[in-house]
Amino acid sequence: MEDVLTEIPPPSRFFQEDLNNFAPPSPPLPSPFLLFSNPKPDVPLRPSLLIIAVSSPSLFIFNHISSKTLTGSLILPEIPFSGNSIEPSLGDKSCNIYTINDADDKILFVSVQCPVSAERSHIVAKLLIGEQIIPERVLILDSVKKLNFRGKLSPDETYAFKLETSSERNGEFTLLKDVDYFPSGSMIDGLAAALLCRCQLKNIKGTLCVSWPEYGGSVVSLVKSLLHRNVLPGLDLSTDVDKYSRFSQIKSQPFDSELYT
Repeated sequence: MEDVLTEIPPPSRFFQEDLNNFAPPSPPLPSPFLLFSNPKPDVPLRPSLLIIAVSSPSLFIFNHISSKTLTGSLILPEIPFSGNSIEPSLGDKSCNIYTINDADDKILFVSVQCPVSAERSHIVAKLLIGEQIIPERVLILDSVKKLNFRGKLSPDETYAFKLETSSERNGEFTLLKDVDYFPSGSMIDGLAAALLCRCQLKNIKGTLCVSWPEYGGSVVSLVKSLLHRNVLPGLDLSTDVDKYSRFSQIKSQPFDSELYT
């Protein structure tokens, strides 16, 4: 006689996606929104340059700029505030907007320190570019994902590549003129791709700069050099590479890997 407790059950007559039809749908996520420090902001903000830092090296560099003022935050309802410090910190899971005070022109930069899923990338890009914030030019700083790169990348060498919108490439002045273009056949995805697409749709001069490797003092030096030479020549970008080494070890742990995907 068969043992009904241990006998392997027969296969279901339903496919896995059919079984999901019997479960109630998940409630929709609330929409993200911008929250400005000034209760009555003069929107839309119109900076001459909007810098959006996504990669670990760029976040570290801009975190050490002392001459900045917190202008607002992008709130993603799915990201809990628990664990964040009272004052903005590099270890927080947040997305803050700052004004750089020492610049001659009005420059904003956004530090994306929280994971943004592929499903939320386009709505986040829409909030940051073209509605309440209308910049003349946009610079996005991200990292090369090894799985998306067609070719070999050595962890002992540093690289930087760029992609540009049509208006940036065809203009008289390009932001990162000395940086090579991203190789054909390689791919950019996630929030960085959505931000660059948003610039293209709104006919805004946009540049996406991706660096390799994702972590390490050498790539911090590379990104800092590019910013100092081409973007913010008059700004103090001094950093402590030893502090970055400790920070990158924390950020490279598997539980936090979604921050840069």
